[in-house]
Amino acid sequence: MDGLTVGLTILATLSGVILGWTGRARDVKKDTKDVAEDEATLKSDLAYVKRGVDDIRLDLRAQGQKMDNISERLTRCEESTKQAHKRLDGMAS
Repeated sequence: MDGLTVGLTILATLSGVILGWTGRARDVKKDTKDVAEDEATLKSDLAYVKRGVDDIRLDLRAQGQKMDNISERLTRCEESTKQAHKRLDGMAS
């Protein structure tokens, strides 16, 4: 009877170790999968933000060009107005 008890105790201990080991291996595998998914999501979000920043830079550059064009046109209009005033002043004299 003592040999049977010892045998059952050893068998129970071994099965507990094996079950614990397989459960831990499964948890590690799941944790690794979760971390990989989180990193993939983070990389995807980062790429989205980068594209947004690039779009903003392009829009800003386009706005700068528009402002340069408007500034140039304004300067021309001011010059034209100045010449028109000189002609009108010449007519009035």
